[in-house]
Order: sequence, then C-alpha cells, then structure tokens
Amino acid sequence: MGSSQGRWSRAELEEAFHNYERAVAEIGKSWDWASYADHFTEDAEYVEHGMGNRTGREEIREWISSTMNMFPGSEMPTFPCEWYAIDEEKGWVIARIPNRMKDPGDGSVHESPVITVLKYAGDGKWSYEEDAYNPMNFLVMVQEYVTRSHQLGTLSDDGRTFAKNMGWALD
Repeated sequence: MGSSQGRWSRAELEEAFHNYERAVAEIGKSWDWASYADHFTEDAEYVEHGMGNRTGREEIREWISSTMNMFPGSEMPTFPCEWYAIDEEKGWVIARIPNRMKDPGDGSVHESPVITVLKYAGDGKWSYEEDAYNPMNFLVMVQEYVTRSHQLGTLSDDGRTFAKNMGWALD
C-alpha cells in the first residue's frame, strides 16, 4: 500500500466493531448463534485455539451453532469487551473479550480471558477471527463454575454430564 492511509477509516472500523459487539450481546439473549456467521465474508477464516479452524461462512455457522448449544457454550451468554485496539492501516481490530458463564446463583463471575483478533473486509463484514486463549485455563474456569453450580444446586444436567465425562468429582 505504501501510504499511511488505510483502506477503511477508523470511524468505519469502530462502527463495524461496535455492531459486532451489539450483535454478540443480542445473540447472547436470543441464542440465535446461526446469525453470528452473517457478520463474516463467504470465505472467512475462524481460528479457535481449542477447537480447530473453520473456513467459510457456512462452516462457521454450523460450528458456532453446534458449539454454543452444548455445554459449556450453552451456559456462556455474555462476552463483555474490556478493551480494544484498532490498526487503521491494516484493518485489524484486537480486543480482550472474556467468555463469561451465566451466574450460578450467587453472583460469582466465572470467565476466561480471550484475545479476539478480527480482520475487517468492508461492508460491515469480517474475513478473519482468531480467539486466542489458553484452553487449559478455560477448562479450570469451567471446572470451578461446575463445582460452584453443584454446591448451589444449580448445576444443569448438561453440566453434570460434562463433569462426569471429564472425570471431575462433584462430591
């Protein structure tokens, strides 16, 4: 490119990212995870450190719908952005967006930090997302959530089955 002027303005990148944030917040309420994929280009790439890579909007749609409808995704409704940075020149948005479990019943917060990297493609669409996190730390958080939910009597059947499959003792 050679110039310091990026392909998209900071305002467009900000607007696209805030639209993405709003969409994720709404999806966390409606649970329409299939619509999440509509924020990506047809040939988008999604890199997920614990569950592998996906290529193409429809593959992303299928994967996210399935993942978020089974435990622990099924009990993860909020993704609060703590901060973000924009690289105007290259069209990247990088954000810290913890994956937060629902309240187990006592107001405690169970979340795992995720650095989300998004590559803007124009027209409000993203061509790349990478969720960078430590899968081992994520599992520790889920185990703490399961344990606390069990103690409070709010552990779902799916959570109990997950714990059993992981070999986690609940008593």
